[in-house]
Amino acid sequence: MSAGETWRALYGHFRPHRWAVVLGALCALAGAAAGLAQPLAAKSLVDKLGTDAGIGGILVLLTALVLVGTVIDAVGAYVLDRTAESVVLAARRSLIGRLLRLRLPEVEKTQPGDLMSRVTSDTTLLKAVTTRSVVAAVTGGVTFVATITLMAVMDPVLLGVTLAVIVLIGGAVALVMPQISKATKKSQEAVGEISTVLERAFGAFRTIKASGAEERETEVVSRAAATAWRYGVQSSKWEAVAHTSIGLAVQVSFLAVLGVGGARVASGEIPVSTLVAFLLFLFYLIEPISSLVDAATQYQVGSAAIARIVEAERLATEEPGPADAAPPAAAGRAAAVAFEDVRFRYREDLPPVHHGVTFTVPGAGMTAFVGPSGAGKTTVFGLIERFYEAGGGRVLVDGRDVREWPLRELRASIGYVEQDAPVLSGTLRENLVFAAPDATDEDIRDVLVRARLDTLVDRLPDGLETVVGHRGSKLSGGERQRVAIARALLRRPRLLLLDEATSQLDAVNEMALRDVVADVARDVTVLVVAHRLSTVTLADRIVVMDAGVVRAVGTHAELVASDPLYGELAATQFLASDPAVPGPREQTGTPVG
Repeated sequence: MSAGETWRALYGHFRPHRWAVVLGALCALAGAAAGLAQPLAAKSLVDKLGTDAGIGGILVLLTALVLVGTVIDAVGAYVLDRTAESVVLAARRSLIGRLLRLRLPEVEKTQPGDLMSRVTSDTTLLKAVTTRSVVAAVTGGVTFVATITLMAVMDPVLLGVTLAVIVLIGGAVALVMPQISKATKKSQEAVGEISTVLERAFGAFRTIKASGAEERETEVVSRAAATAWRYGVQSSKWEAVAHTSIGLAVQVSFLAVLGVGGARVASGEIPVSTLVAFLLFLFYLIEPISSLVDAATQYQVGSAAIARIVEAERLATEEPGPADAAPPAAAGRAAAVAFEDVRFRYREDLPPVHHGVTFTVPGAGMTAFVGPSGAGKTTVFGLIERFYEAGGGRVLVDGRDVREWPLRELRASIGYVEQDAPVLSGTLRENLVFAAPDATDEDIRDVLVRARLDTLVDRLPDGLETVVGHRGSKLSGGERQRVAIARALLRRPRLLLLDEATSQLDAVNEMALRDVVADVARDVTVLVVAHRLSTVTLADRIVVMDAGVVRAVGTHAELVASDPLYGELAATQFLASDPAVPGPREQTGTPVG
């Protein structure tokens, strides 16, 4: 990002708090003014030491200036720190809200751990640069100019000596600033890599232990941590060079001014009080120069964080529509679904998944999708939910292109059970009402019975308030699947999408869930991706997919008789066979295999 883009992004973050920043800046300027008055008071004190004039008033004034300046600085620092925390809070809320609205393809091409680090560590770096660096740049600049002006009034010659040293060393400091930004950005990227690796590890914790891979995974995280350390050290090195240069500039200036000023005092060109005041101004000049260097350093650090935050903010998001959107006009009626010559690929560099998928589901009832792995069955559900946009053709719900539906309204009509049936960390109740937060206890109890979860809840120590663990780790695979199904049913959908939703259930619970689904299908459109013949034979229609196209649609008996691929799947891939249905050899006379 260019400097202009970075500053515009920074201003966007602290703009809502600009008056608090102004108040902090005014306090800093007032404190600086109190500090600038101290050398002048000291000059007056030195001038009066050789006379009979009293110095009590000047001593009181100096003391008051010190105390007032200290109090004002403390108030300004508190205002700025509080504002900085508010800026970080607002940035995190905005970024979290945006990341949770990302389009699914954006999430799939970005490491989750890296996105998390932008919310945590990058926004933390934003804290200093959006308030203190801005105020330090303004107040440091104003104070620097005011100090230089007063020094010029006192003695232009000594000022020339001072500026010559400062400019020489300041040029060297300017050269290291880009190095700070570069090292900081690399360090933050490495921190994101640490988050990514840890997220992967905890997401497959049992697999890592079962594979004896703890040491290997530890080494992967250690390499990322070492990279972050290396770039962090580089950034610290350049920051140390910048800050050390300040002290060097002042010390060299002090020696030069002391030598040149001493000669001018000896020659009678300036009084000793002027030299004393000038030296005090010189030491006072440390603070504004330090502020300017700090502002520049924090800007370099913050610009790296800003660039990463802006990158995340530029990722494509969904527009769900207003939260209080009206319910669908067809609420209560089973949804009709149709695909018209739908073409789709996940990325331009990947082969197409759908080559022209066409089928129609007129309304209530169960439709099963079967076919070999990679045929595009699960992708059908992703396109209906608008997780992805079709590259060609149309996906229709109730005769209306899904791209014309407000997302919130479309998804409010759909219950979706994913293939891996995810369960979120939290209580069982929180998981059940996740898609239906207004569900009553009676609704929950009813769906628990239908999903065969009531006995599980009765034996849990805290019932519905039992914590299920990270990703439902305290539940079995079948229990997680039943929770996901119950969660979808509690939503009272018009369209229910089940992606192999009974794959981890035992025979007894699968039969019970089949009865539940069959009952739901009387009033709701149910689409099922299934690999079990026992599920498929219950379907009102079966859509056979292969290599991204629909090759046949019909009932189980019709397809066994007419489609060789389905006959092969029925004989070999499904886990059970129906003895009442003739096998593919008997129906078609075609060899299977």
